[in-house]
Amino acid sequence: MMLPEAYKSQVQHIQESSKFQPHSGTRQAAPFPGYTLITPTADESTANSAFYDKLATYQQQLLQLLANYDLFVPVPHVSFHLTLADLIWDNAYLDACEKNPEFDQELRSCCAEIFQQYQQSITSGNNSIYWQMLGLIVMPRALGVCLVPKDESCYEQIIQFRRTIYQNPKLIALGIEQHYHLTAHITLGYFGDISPDLDRNHLSDLFSELNQQWLEDSPEFLINRVELRKFDDMTHYYRQPDWPSLDF
Repeated sequence: MMLPEAYKSQVQHIQESSKFQPHSGTRQAAPFPGYTLITPTADESTANSAFYDKLATYQQQLLQLLANYDLFVPVPHVSFHLTLADLIWDNAYLDACEKNPEFDQELRSCCAEIFQQYQQSITSGNNSIYWQMLGLIVMPRALGVCLVPKDESCYEQIIQFRRTIYQNPKLIALGIEQHYHLTAHITLGYFGDISPDLDRNHLSDLFSELNQQWLEDSPEFLINRVELRKFDDMTHYYRQPDWPSLDF
């Protein structure tokens, strides 16, 4: 995904994201409610503060690179996070709430149960889970950085966690299903205005050049905690103190 040929191909398919809509001359976050299982956000993560500082710098470089294009809508850097398992969002979430007024409460108690069982299944002495940044990733509607596991154990622990989530009968009964395979990434921003005469080949060259700079440094990211968080749009992920969390 980070080869120059891949960028050339991916840039041909980029689209405006509906998650940010034009409003009074700027793009504002559009309503997009749901729940997710993520690492603590950048403003609350002490373990990865140096990593997130670096990402904020990368985000600024992207903004400068794309300043003339009106193309890139950055997310607040305090909201940076790694998603370990998407749960439910947008219309699926709104429909679930409409059919079941207790949906939020049932989802939270179900996640608490899963986390408790998973915690008991973790053998003490498991190695710390480190992933590292590999470079820029171009998605159909967003830009981010891609992460790869440091070793097989770091990979297996996350895959096992996702399996535990998506194969849970109670979660399945609530309408939670796995939509995507894991492409571990942290989103830096979304695509906004895409001009019809955008020089996509030139843009892919810019991405390749930027990625070459980033490849000189592959900072590590510690996955030591996952939390159930709610979002109303793509700029803020929040939780109450009694909502379920799991320490790896």
